[in-house]
Amino acid sequence: MSAMMGSAASACPACLAAPAAEDLAARALPKEARIALSVPGVHCGACISTLEQALAAHPGVHSARVNLTLKRALIEADPSISPEDLIPVAASVGYEAFELDAGTLSATTQDKAGRDLLMRLAVAGFASMNVMLLSVSVWSGAEGATRDMFHWISAAITLPTIAFSGQPFFVNALRAWRSKRLNMDVPIVMAIVLALATSLWETALSGHHAYFDATLTLTFFLLAGRYLDYRTRAIARSAAQELAALEVPRATRLEEGVERTLPVSELRVGDLVLVRPGGRMPVDGEIVQGTSEIDRSLLTGETRPIFAAPGVTVSAGEVNLTGPLVLRAAAVGQDTSLHRMADLVAIAESGRSRYTSLADAAAKLYAPGVHILAALAFVRWYIYAQDARIALNIAAAVLIITCPCALALAVPAVTTAASGRLFKRGLLIKDATALERLAQADTVVFDKTGTLTAGTPDVGPLDHLGTRDLTIARALADASAHPLSQALRTALDARGIAPATLDDLREVPGFGAEGMWQGRRVRLGRAQWVGASASASTAAWLAIGSEPALEITFTDRLRPGAAEAVAALKASGHDVIMMSGDSTGAVEALAQRLGIAQWMAEALPGDKAARITQLQSEGRRVLMVGDGLNDTAALASAHVSVSPASALDAARVASDIVLLGTDLAPLAEAIRVGRMATKRIKQNFRIATLYNIIAVPLAVAGLCSPLIAALAMSTSSITVSLNALRLK
Repeated sequence: MSAMMGSAASACPACLAAPAAEDLAARALPKEARIALSVPGVHCGACISTLEQALAAHPGVHSARVNLTLKRALIEADPSISPEDLIPVAASVGYEAFELDAGTLSATTQDKAGRDLLMRLAVAGFASMNVMLLSVSVWSGAEGATRDMFHWISAAITLPTIAFSGQPFFVNALRAWRSKRLNMDVPIVMAIVLALATSLWETALSGHHAYFDATLTLTFFLLAGRYLDYRTRAIARSAAQELAALEVPRATRLEEGVERTLPVSELRVGDLVLVRPGGRMPVDGEIVQGTSEIDRSLLTGETRPIFAAPGVTVSAGEVNLTGPLVLRAAAVGQDTSLHRMADLVAIAESGRSRYTSLADAAAKLYAPGVHILAALAFVRWYIYAQDARIALNIAAAVLIITCPCALALAVPAVTTAASGRLFKRGLLIKDATALERLAQADTVVFDKTGTLTAGTPDVGPLDHLGTRDLTIARALADASAHPLSQALRTALDARGIAPATLDDLREVPGFGAEGMWQGRRVRLGRAQWVGASASASTAAWLAIGSEPALEITFTDRLRPGAAEAVAALKASGHDVIMMSGDSTGAVEALAQRLGIAQWMAEALPGDKAARITQLQSEGRRVLMVGDGLNDTAALASAHVSVSPASALDAARVASDIVLLGTDLAPLAEAIRVGRMATKRIKQNFRIATLYNIIAVPLAVAGLCSPLIAALAMSTSSITVSLNALRLK
């Protein structure tokens, strides 16, 4: 037996070591990669399903989730998988994707504040129902020890509930008190604390009345208003953080001809950086090797890709389209143009945050008045009755009956109703004061590319091209990733044009595509490359052998509802202005097409923000509508702003309202609903004021107990909510 035990023991060390070794090996395994992609083209459930399936099917991807609200895909994959591997996967199913820095976004993806408020609301509601049941026995005539027992049980439920559920009010009131100012939460906290103190005093002295039920009901209604206010706003990160997340987190540096991938933070001025086709520029710099074309539309609004060759300067955030480029870094990190744009946005956001809402304006007058009134009621009754209990009860009743519950609901109840109405029309309200500011707008500024236009070109007339020409053009377009080639391929597909058979078909980065057809060289691309004279319009040129080159023109496609929105805004008396980074000819042509008299072309991001600031310094209230990175500073600077759902995350976050559909027509109705909402808010303030005019004298005269005061307060809150529902 001992021998058997000995042999077992001799085997155990290895057995015991095996799990430990496995554990160490598991710890040594590399962690999976977490990749975040911005996918602005996602707009419905089918998009989510298609994109998730495509990403999940890629080798090495463990899971892929798409968030429709944030227009973002979150992917967990093997460490060997990079964003550059997944961006083409998204493109293969029709969705443009941009890399985001998952580390920058990780701290802002959880909706903790909303869950916290909802949990506190639920606890307050549950506790108030239980205490109300105990109060029924007291109201029914319970006396002596039975009444005291019910009061003490109510106290045991109420005190921890108020300590937990009332934290949002206590914290805000304490901050206001420390900064020597008053807000809505100061009278709320005073009412709650005084009602609790009065109830505990009455219970300790075996009094007939305690107001624990009133205190909990008051807290429940106030939390309901706070939660409504919270839900009217989308949980949005700072636009400056979004811009920072769009900065490329990694780059390829050339070290004596050897490629090395490293964090962008390690790049230095003078480094040689390789940017492959489809990649975003990680730094500001100058091209020293390679030819390609650069898409600057997200930064400047230019619709035409720019020819890139040695000597051309580029900015961080621009997209390399067709060929590999080597840059010499001139500005890195915080010195890049993209980072400077983020600073512009942060400055503009801080300016907008100084806007004072109607509720805040009311609080400045309301809070001190309530405190003075309650103090006077206490002093008057103490002098008259010489009884601190009576004076304290009446002061508590005054604070409860004047507690700004109706005022707290006046704005969020209306905003929630208006937001629901606009949501059905395809508009998502993100900011609590957006409707108030929208109602005040008298000037509307539109971006051009991606806002008034769809951001994709339409092919012009093709009647001057024969069937032979069209088949050759289709074959050449198939070989190119250029946006104009893609638009031409789509148009020829719709006509049923099949590609001709070409030999030696290839794309020449920065110039176009070429091949051999029946022994003749054919080209589709830039005018100078095919031997033609460039025109002012957006065009590609088709050259077949020595024949004269044929021009294929392209026009900006109007976004649905753009013409109707501009006409409706002008009819309602708004000044309409268009600002764009695009060329003067393209901007002027669109302005004439839409009947916009005021326009600004070739505007840089700073120019747009400066123009918005200038207009507002003249006393105008500007509504800015834009979608690109070059619009983020202007969106944040404007009095109120709107961006389409197809915009990049940074633009959507900088705006107050998101247009969920593709149609711009609901913009005019949004302004009308905003004005109606502001009118309802002011009506609610008048209702709350009238209620106080009637109820306060009764409370001061000692005709309202704290319980009756709580019931009256609840009635006024319900009235305000019903008035808000009229917006629907």
